[in-house]
Amino acid sequence: MLNAHLFSLKLFFKERALYGKPRKMVHIHIRTTSTIFEKRMRIFRQFSCRMARHIKTGLCMGTVLASGGMAMNYAYAAADDAASLDALEQQISRIQTEQRELQKALVSVQKQIAQRRGTVHASNGNSTASRAVSGSHRAVASSGSGVTVAMQDGTIASTTSTDPGISAPASTRSGGSLRHAMGPDAQPVFSGKNDTPEVESVVGHRAEEMIARIADNQVGAHQRETAGAQAAGALGDHGVFHLGPVTLILGGFLDAAAVESNRHTSTGTFNYWADMPYKGDARYHTDNFEGSARYSRISLMARGNVDKNSTISGFYEMDFGAGASTTDPYESNSYTFRMRQLYMAYDNSALNFHFLAGQAWSMLTPGRVGIIPRQENLPLTIESSMLAGQTWARQLQFRFVKDFFQHRLWAGLSIENSATLYNVDSFSSVTDGQVRLPNGRIATVGYDGTGLTNDALFPNEIAPDIIGKLAWDPHWGHYEVEGILHFPHTRVSELGGGRNHTAIAGGGGGSVVLPVLPHKVEVQLAGLAGVGIGRYGSVLLPDATLNSKGEPSPIPSIQGTAGVIAHPNQLIDVYGYFGYQQAGRRYFNSNGSAYGYGNPSFDNSGCNIEMATELSTLGCTGNTRSVMEATVGAWYRFFKGHYGTVEAGLQLAYSRRKAWEGLGGAPSAGMSQVFMDFRYLPFQ
Repeated sequence: MLNAHLFSLKLFFKERALYGKPRKMVHIHIRTTSTIFEKRMRIFRQFSCRMARHIKTGLCMGTVLASGGMAMNYAYAAADDAASLDALEQQISRIQTEQRELQKALVSVQKQIAQRRGTVHASNGNSTASRAVSGSHRAVASSGSGVTVAMQDGTIASTTSTDPGISAPASTRSGGSLRHAMGPDAQPVFSGKNDTPEVESVVGHRAEEMIARIADNQVGAHQRETAGAQAAGALGDHGVFHLGPVTLILGGFLDAAAVESNRHTSTGTFNYWADMPYKGDARYHTDNFEGSARYSRISLMARGNVDKNSTISGFYEMDFGAGASTTDPYESNSYTFRMRQLYMAYDNSALNFHFLAGQAWSMLTPGRVGIIPRQENLPLTIESSMLAGQTWARQLQFRFVKDFFQHRLWAGLSIENSATLYNVDSFSSVTDGQVRLPNGRIATVGYDGTGLTNDALFPNEIAPDIIGKLAWDPHWGHYEVEGILHFPHTRVSELGGGRNHTAIAGGGGGSVVLPVLPHKVEVQLAGLAGVGIGRYGSVLLPDATLNSKGEPSPIPSIQGTAGVIAHPNQLIDVYGYFGYQQAGRRYFNSNGSAYGYGNPSFDNSGCNIEMATELSTLGCTGNTRSVMEATVGAWYRFFKGHYGTVEAGLQLAYSRRKAWEGLGGAPSAGMSQVFMDFRYLPFQ
């Protein structure tokens, strides 16, 4: 048997899909010296034929491990066959020669590792940033049998692959831009006549990626260790486990965030702008501090290869953002576990087809590359509501995506859960979800929930939302256009009968990501406009109200964001954003009363007078017309290593809410905030 203390270097090409093509497994054991083998040969020649039979079997096993599948020609030869023994000795001699060559390669690798560590130490002053295998952003590209490696410093190393079944994503085939790595393990690539391993050709692959191929657009996936990446549910390359053919990947972070505001909104780091108080509200005149760890997050992904071209995976993401009836800020602060994302996905690299089913970010959410889950282009802000005007939702969906032209053009269709957000405050309430119309009929817009359901959040829906998107990834930038169809639905009842009413709503928009300085400075623009789509914005402006007949009346809406994000170095992210969301008017007057949304006959005379609505007949309807937010902030990583990343963030934000004009004017209110955050990302 072989000495258990011999040092081995294992290079893996696993029999599964790498960028859509198969890999072979090869175990190459490099012995630190051949002296032990030579001693064993002298002893072996003195053994009897009976002992030789057992030793031959052990040596043949070592031969298979050393040569990666070399035929065991003498495993069943007779012990007294001298020719078999001679042939076995010749085979061992060849193995020893190969071992000496591989030993030289090992020494070369060690020297290059030491040299690269010294270079990174000198440039960054950060010893943990010098990991040769799993650096921040590297990529492998393939063209025929050749393999190209994009290094972190922008250089390109060309190599040749002896295995025609190995290829890399088309994403890296143009230029030397730095791409995110993909796959669960560090994959070795060889160069030179003797396939000598080079450090530059050992590339770290991100285990959490499910899409086999993406196009190089100079934007790339989320940078590692950024708040934006974590908001999108991206994972790092720590916390990867294997259970048979299934890979498990842990993700998430521990978060301690706080906000200081000059208005009291009672929502913590989650801004609910529609509740921002006007001057007539006592909360307008008081500051507010609130902090919590409730948005700490944990995620788990399971994935496995169905065959060489297809992958099945499931993704769980949870935090503590929900509040139970026993939750209070006075003693235990016991916020409850909640589901953020929970979906399964199937990806086929042969057909360039991708399917997703479950709760995930809506396909309306802007992306960074292709139409890929966990690569949504979300802002780096600390606030949990992200940014006024940001388009997003997390909801049940069935998403079908196909990509074309070497992964440059993506087309997606998503059937998603519908939940119309009504504003019926001006109508007389009969019961939860039912209002009385001026003509005496009853309009039902929701349903009285039971048990753990919330009736105010479950409206009547006749059909899901239908969303379509086209994404284009040229060699510079990422561009999207999208559209949505939505079908608000009500039931109007009277004694002895009733009638259903359905409206057709929807809109369109898009987004762009412009890499002004690739991976250093980028500009982001996104927007959505239409009718009945207000809930897809962070401000949560209403989708619809009712007309005089009780039919749904979709409200016009527009929302947009713009941002500039800079990464001066590996430790700092700096950002600035502007967001805006506006709702239109839908109203009518009947029998001297005003109904609808934004009605100019609404009473706003008490909105700017403190205690006016409590002590007088003055009112404050104050339907929100628009909300804007301007914010700047930065993240700094002060610890980073094999234990993960610890970072701190600071954000300054100013928001302003304006109401539609009514009797007494158009009230408005501003709010200034300072957000602070400490975050530990153990898997990045």
